[in-house]
Amino acid sequence: MGMRTPVLTLLGIICLAAAMSWARSARHRYRLLGRIDPETAPDAYTLAWSTFRKEFHSASLYGLLALASFVNAVTEGAWGPLVFSLVAIPALVSTAWARHAVREARIARQSIDIERRAQEALEQEDLAPKAWAGRLAPEDLPEFSGFEVGRVYQAGTGLMAGDFFDVFKASPTRLAAVIGDVVGHGIEASITAFQAKYLLRTFLRQFRDPAQALEELNRQMSSVERSEEFISLVVLVFDTEAETMRYASAGHPATFLWHEREVRPLRSTGPLLMLDPNGSYFSREVPLARDDMAVMYTDGLTEARNGDDQFGEERVGDAVRRNPGISPGVLCKQLLDAANDFSLGAVQDDLAILAIRKL
Repeated sequence: MGMRTPVLTLLGIICLAAAMSWARSARHRYRLLGRIDPETAPDAYTLAWSTFRKEFHSASLYGLLALASFVNAVTEGAWGPLVFSLVAIPALVSTAWARHAVREARIARQSIDIERRAQEALEQEDLAPKAWAGRLAPEDLPEFSGFEVGRVYQAGTGLMAGDFFDVFKASPTRLAAVIGDVVGHGIEASITAFQAKYLLRTFLRQFRDPAQALEELNRQMSSVERSEEFISLVVLVFDTEAETMRYASAGHPATFLWHEREVRPLRSTGPLLMLDPNGSYFSREVPLARDDMAVMYTDGLTEARNGDDQFGEERVGDAVRRNPGISPGVLCKQLLDAANDFSLGAVQDDLAILAIRKL
């Protein structure tokens, strides 16, 4: 029989191995099929049944090919072609099943589209907090002639940020710096912070006195019922023509000012925003000299904890006092590192620091 017998025997072994592999896979598919309720998940059941059916078909086809190969290897005559003709059975069955192929392919495509959209939604959900943080505490600030600005921001463990800062030209001769914190959590606090930041831009351009801007902001933000939200905020307005700095604070932690070789705390000049719609605020003005520097921050810095101890305002003032000539950017980074070291890890709350030096 020459090469015929060993070739057919080898072909039979290969087909038998393939049949066993497909049969093992079909068995697992069948078990999976039993776990799917066709009433509650008809598309999933259809796809699972289709996959099982195809793998069972492959196992049957390779099994018949293996049988035909072995029979033809050891016999000559009518038995060989007759066994080979059995392959027509799975072929005819697959032809009958083919009428469902288009529907199954459509279901599979829809399933893939749903998974893709779900993945895109998850990616957008992950990017949303970063996008909000980028609006509330931008990584890059424009350069302002006559001033050096440094800032850092570190997100806490919450999903959305409530801390924000802003530095912008309120007029050709006035530079405004703002830092604030919404007392609240989640997306609502983040939206409130966003509204306050951009409304305040408008009011600081409208009013020369930051206290007036705060009063108007308080009236506008209090007009919408947000019973559990309040805002602490401080505004500094640097007047390059008058060589002064005017500030107003709505219940915000003390800003530290290096001026005349001393570190001075600039404390609150009015209540928290949205606490009282008729709350009144006043501002203070101090002369500004070359190399004077103001350091603003949110309470995530001073309230960083190590057990029962807090980082506190004194450490912030000491950092400015130790090296008053330090770059604002370096000072902000040092304060952030000091707070994280004090907490033996990243501070849990949102934390923002803003430092501005007059050149």
